[in-house]
Amino acid sequence: METLEVTELCFPQINTSCKKHTRPQSESMLIYVLMSFISLFTVVLNLLVIISISHFRQLHTPTNLLLLSLAVSDFLVGFLVMPFHILLTEPCWFLGDLVCVLYYCLTFITVYASVLNMVLISVDRYVAICYPLHYSTRITQRRVRICVLLCWIYSFIYSFIFIFDNLKQPGRYNSCYGQCVIIVIGAVDVVFGFIFPISNIVILYLRVFVVAVSQARAMRSHITAVKLQSSVTVTVKKSELKAARTLGVVVAVFFVCYCPYYCVSLSGSILIFGYSTNVFLVFLVYFNSCLNPLIYAFFYPWFRKSVKLIVTLEILWPQSCDTNMMKETTE
Repeated sequence: METLEVTELCFPQINTSCKKHTRPQSESMLIYVLMSFISLFTVVLNLLVIISISHFRQLHTPTNLLLLSLAVSDFLVGFLVMPFHILLTEPCWFLGDLVCVLYYCLTFITVYASVLNMVLISVDRYVAICYPLHYSTRITQRRVRICVLLCWIYSFIYSFIFIFDNLKQPGRYNSCYGQCVIIVIGAVDVVFGFIFPISNIVILYLRVFVVAVSQARAMRSHITAVKLQSSVTVTVKKSELKAARTLGVVVAVFFVCYCPYYCVSLSGSILIFGYSTNVFLVFLVYFNSCLNPLIYAFFYPWFRKSVKLIVTLEILWPQSCDTNMMKETTE
């Protein structure tokens, strides 16, 4: 019995060590493979977005700059956050208490940056659809760069403040040796990590939806007007309605990925991170970083064209950065 008890410990030589899970090895392997695949898929998708927008000059627009910032944050989630989170499927943390706290700090920075970038993209689409004549003067490259910089600065500062108490004494909340646990104020995380961004996205989307519907009705009421004018009008309205539908998908996916986790958070004033059933819910939040490039990038024909150029290595050709990405891709 003593031998069995020792083999169940993460650190057999330490009596206060955490115990390993006793689930079947096949189940553990399935979890590792699935989560590793999602992590790799997230990295590849967001890397394609980063290369596309960075390489092709025609894609250097204010909107795409926001997509680039979103892709960078989601890439870091897939490249750095998800792999470490896979280790948390077992209650054995072998990298030390300080690395544990720094890992969660990195997690907060990248996830909050991803969420704030989605808010900025919603604002960009709101101005483009509701105030199209003022878009070029209100949304400029300089203003977008400043907003992106402020987004990342806020994420850094807020994350360090958020877990400052854990940084002062790493491992203070561990119940056994070899555990990776931090404690934060759940109410603050719910407000700033979920309610604030989702309320902004929803309000902007509702405004966009109302404007798009009103314009569509106006289009139908003037459908018997001059054919040329009608043709131009139809093209504009289709683009606006597509943007509205895209924002609708964003809101739906955000809810699906974030709601389960924050519903659990609302059950108490203190949210405890570590190995538990919450591991899956937290990974579902990270999974949103895998879906973001699908929503924001694959909906655009220019991205499909850029992926083709990257896969076929045509991106290595001289002057490939000047390729016309919009030719034969406009809808």
